[in-house]
Amino acid sequence: MPARGDASIYVDGPWSHRSVSANGTRFHLVESGDGPLVVLLHGFPEFWWTWREQIPALSAAGYRVAAPDLRGYGGSDKPPRGYDLITAASDAAGLIRSLGEANAVVVGHDWGGLIAWTMASYFPKVVRRLAVVSVPHPLRLRGAVLFDPLGQGRSSGYALGFQLPLLPERQLLRDGAQRVGRMLSAWAGPGWPDYATEQRYRDAMEVPHVAHSALEYHRWFLRSRLRPDGLRYTRAMRRPIQAPTLHLHGSLDGCVLPGTARGSGRYVDAPYRWRLMDGTGHFPHEETPERFNSELQSWLADPEPER
Repeated sequence: MPARGDASIYVDGPWSHRSVSANGTRFHLVESGDGPLVVLLHGFPEFWWTWREQIPALSAAGYRVAAPDLRGYGGSDKPPRGYDLITAASDAAGLIRSLGEANAVVVGHDWGGLIAWTMASYFPKVVRRLAVVSVPHPLRLRGAVLFDPLGQGRSSGYALGFQLPLLPERQLLRDGAQRVGRMLSAWAGPGWPDYATEQRYRDAMEVPHVAHSALEYHRWFLRSRLRPDGLRYTRAMRRPIQAPTLHLHGSLDGCVLPGTARGSGRYVDAPYRWRLMDGTGHFPHEETPERFNSELQSWLADPEPER
């Protein structure tokens, strides 16, 4: 397809590339399979390709899978505004409707997980089931950064550096986006990523305007805490989640501590399943894809997922 975008984004595989318009924005996504819709939302500092092991597995299991590039990433539009979680959730909800579906299973990793949590509160009818990977409920994350300064506060210190204008983008892109590789290695378990995987993500970060857009999500999350939009968001996110929820987290996560993520079930009124994946870090769907796929697919197939 690549009529627009960088060649590093349009990776060939058992999927098809397409553009979809939603919420006034054009999104690039990868699609495969037929059946109930599963939407996969990536995190930082990645793009749709993070789900390369899940797309064919879910498709083979009888699902229609869509993995978009978030606003500002990969082959999607990179507008100057809209990098708050409410707009991002509106983007994803609009994508589901643009794909001709009333609702979907939503799976989100890292920032995609924060967006997924937000969708379940703001657009509950759109989220049939919710699977969150490597990130707690947004209110629990905010509280941990503030009240656990030597734990989650220290682990999230990189995000404080992102609040400066212009300089963080330059640092992120310096020497061929070398910092992307350092973050991946620091947050993952031993032995991941390999050179080819690291290089793919470094190349994707070098697509024009991606670095700035990616950092804008972090800036909104911290700066909005005491602003009217952030206070409204906090109130809205206190609404209990009504979708059955699977919560997966790596025991060696160096970015979001397992203790920070544990306990997010207090925000869920529906069946909630917590799974701590031993020996994996912040990217369990990439570090141990077979084990991750087994956990996800068994939960999707379980008509009583509260166990």
